Amino acid sequence: MTANSTAQSQDQNSAKNLYGHAARTATVTRDTAETQVTCTVNLDGTGQGTVDTGVPFLDHMIDQIKRHGLFDLEIKCTGDTFIDDHHSVEDTGITVGQAFAKALGDKKGIRRYGHFYAPLDEALTRAVVDLSGRPGLHMDIPFTRSHVGTFDVDLFSEFFYGFVNHSWMTVHLDNLKGKNSHHQIESTFKAFARALRMACEYDERALNTLPSTKEAF
Repeated sequence: MTANSTAQSQDQNSAKNLYGHAARTATVTRDTAETQVTCTVNLDGTGQGTVDTGVPFLDHMIDQIKRHGLFDLEIKCTGDTFIDDHHSVEDTGITVGQAFAKALGDKKGIRRYGHFYAPLDEALTRAVVDLSGRPGLHMDIPFTRSHVGTFDVDLFSEFFYGFVNHSWMTVHLDNLKGKNSHHQIESTFKAFARALRMACEYDERALNTLPSTKEAF
C-alpha cells in the first residue's frame, strides 16, 4: 500500500511546557486511497480533544489513551468502512504513532520506560513500554470471543502494530486475567495509556540527559 504521509510540528518556539522545554506537539496527516487521517497530539496535555475515526468502539478505546495518558488528541479519520473497519483502524494507529514520534523529538529528559497494571472487573492487564527507538509489539491476549458488538477483535492488534511500528517503541501487552472481551481490550488500553504516560514524562533528575548509554536512539 502506498501512502503520502506528511508530518508537521506546531509552532514550538512560543509554547513551553512545565519544565521549560518546547511544547511537545505535532500534527500528522496521512492520505491513502483507503483513508484520510489527521492526528494532532500534545504530550503535555490534560486529556482533551475529539476522536472521530468512523469506528465507534475504537473511538471509545482511544478515549482511554487520551484520558488516562493525559494526552490531548484530535483525531479525524475518513475511511472505507463500507468495506470493513480494517483500513481505518490500522491507518489511525499508524498516524497516531507517527504523531507521537514527532512530538517526542529527541527524547532528552524523558523517563523512557513505563509500566502499569489495569484491572477492569474480572480482567487484569499489564502494559510495559520502552521508548527505545526499536519498534516491537509483544501481545498475549487470549480473547474469549471474536467480536465486541460489531468490532472484530482481530483489529485490536492492527491498531497497536500501526501505533508501535510508527512511533518506534517496544510494547508488551499481557492480559493476565479476563473472560469478557470488552473488559480485556479496555483494560489493555488503560494500562497502555498509563504506561505510555509514565514513559513520556520528564525525569526531574535528568532533564538534560538522553536516557540511553548509547547517547542515541
